[in-house]
Amino acid sequence: MGERAAKKFLKRAGMRFLTANFRSSRGEIDLVFRDGDCLVFVEVKTRSREDWTRPAAAVDAAKKLHLSQTALDYLKLLKNPRVAFRFDIVEVLLHQDRVAEVRHLSNAFPLSKPYRYA
Repeated sequence: MGERAAKKFLKRAGMRFLTANFRSSRGEIDLVFRDGDCLVFVEVKTRSREDWTRPAAAVDAAKKLHLSQTALDYLKLLKNPRVAFRFDIVEVLLHQDRVAEVRHLSNAFPLSKPYRYA
């Protein structure tokens, strides 16, 4: 439900959907979009409550590393194009099994060290 809501939200924002649930041996990326000339790797975090922390807080250093590695695998499949890219997080908040709110955190974190993409 969260990924569908995130996809709909980002499409309405003018981004072009490319693929969902891209998997490599190193992880999975929930959604991949294109925002103008920028490739966008999206992590969706869906929660029914946020009593203690925001859903985006679940994207810790280990998760960022796996997302970075998987994004590099995706770019490798495209033959490493010279393209700008970023990592976004979309928080989807549910209330009584319905989407209550969608929040988009653009450029939420950089490519994990020691990785670089030139």
